[in-house]
Amino acid sequence: MPPPPSSTAPVAVLGCGLIGESWSALFLAHGLDVVAWDPDGAVLAALPQRVERLLGQLQALGTGTAGHGRLSVVQSVAAAVGDAGWIQENAPEKTAVKHSLYAEVEAAARPDAVIASSTSSLTWSDLAAGVVRRERLVTAHPFNPPHLMPLVELFAADAQTLARAEAFYRGLGRDTVALKKDAVGHIANRLASALWREAVNIVAEGIADVADVDAALVHGPGLRWSVIGAHMAYHLGGGPGGIAHYLDHLGPSQERRWATLGSPSLTPAVRQLLVDGIADEAAGRSIAALEADRDRGLMLALAARQTAKQGEDA
Repeated sequence: MPPPPSSTAPVAVLGCGLIGESWSALFLAHGLDVVAWDPDGAVLAALPQRVERLLGQLQALGTGTAGHGRLSVVQSVAAAVGDAGWIQENAPEKTAVKHSLYAEVEAAARPDAVIASSTSSLTWSDLAAGVVRRERLVTAHPFNPPHLMPLVELFAADAQTLARAEAFYRGLGRDTVALKKDAVGHIANRLASALWREAVNIVAEGIADVADVDAALVHGPGLRWSVIGAHMAYHLGGGPGGIAHYLDHLGPSQERRWATLGSPSLTPAVRQLLVDGIADEAAGRSIAALEADRDRGLMLALAARQTAKQGEDA
């Protein structure tokens, strides 16, 4: 594998929907030039204005460099990737679409350019079937919105590519985790899917409504999980004896709870319960307003984390 490209090389962003625009803002905030492409001309034309709002959020957080990189929008894949050292692909979660895109990328990209897929549901093996030089491919799954959420989940078959990816995203202030083997849903989406399955089951079984399920998560385990992970939480739950004590004394009760968890189906009736429940919880707020509320909360949480870390480092 060739050495990493120069830091002056632009980043290509392929696909400029919610994920692509968020990535673009993060790259720009850290002084990287971005060359963006999307098959939808209207999406591409609106990108600079949409990115400007996200750059304002990052500026408020003090994220990135004093200035920011330059954003260019282009009309072809070849123009986007020709000079790029890093290619962030955000195409729809359809294998055939991504494979077709990769064929265009490999025909025009530099030999040392890495292809990083933001895929949330497809595996590296799914994607690699459409890539000739597979050693350059890495799955780099962010959590939405990537410019605020620090997590990037990585998998690559080539150790040097994985190391390059870790260095690249950590240089953008991201927290990376690496999968030891290819897996559908990576790590975080598997955890999130397991949680949501039971959240849906609780609603379907009439145990609680949508708003109360969400409130229980936000004000209970969600708050704790923003500081420590599930395994560490149970380690502390074991008191002085830690996780070993917890497993010895409370492991059976955990297994009893596991046995009662459900496997709901998204029947029309259950779907309607969820749609109606979200309508009640949203209380008339639009998607844009809900996103703004989410982003404000995330920014406050990130600022608090930064303050706490500064206190630890002092």
